[in-house]
Amino acid sequence: MNPPRRLVLALLLLIGVFLAAAGVMRLAGSRVAAPRSPSPTPAGRALPRAPDMAITMYQGETAVGGRMVRLSQLWARKPVVVNFFAGLCAPCRAEMPDFQRLSAQPGYDRFILISVDLGPYTGLGTREEGKALLRTLGITYPAGTVFDEDVVDGYQVVGMPTTVFITTQGRILRKHVGLLTYEQMSTFTAELLQVSGRR
Repeated sequence: MNPPRRLVLALLLLIGVFLAAAGVMRLAGSRVAAPRSPSPTPAGRALPRAPDMAITMYQGETAVGGRMVRLSQLWARKPVVVNFFAGLCAPCRAEMPDFQRLSAQPGYDRFILISVDLGPYTGLGTREEGKALLRTLGITYPAGTVFDEDVVDGYQVVGMPTTVFITTQGRILRKHVGLLTYEQMSTFTAELLQVSGRR
């Protein structure tokens, strides 16, 4: 990635983090739900293909099948919820306990939840800081990182956190930029299971 492109990406990510942080403050003060993400692609139109990526696991190797896995290996088994996070991302810190709560619910085994640390490519923390955040919050579901900065472009990550809901056909049903409430997580995951025939 050339320097001007890296600068533009960094500016876009900072704007996204600022907007997401504003959402956290609004939620903390009023408990009003964050802005809704756009509806999934209308019926009759093809869903976009999810870019594949190699994920090196921080934790949860047993659940995903190895120390390093490809995302395509996961969606071939079950629908996947990918949560892009970073160690120094305040909105990520705010929403991850709700992902932990989601992972403890009955039926969690019908999909795969995985958090992927993009801190080194967003200026929001090192991989060690990403691991430290998982430890601090007591996160036990699978989490890892990537060593390919093209993942940021491939998923058009312009704000942190970003969560992507991927069907068993490797298609992006929904992408949400910014903090998700527990209710949104539950609703979007149920939608993903329905579309993937995993009700």
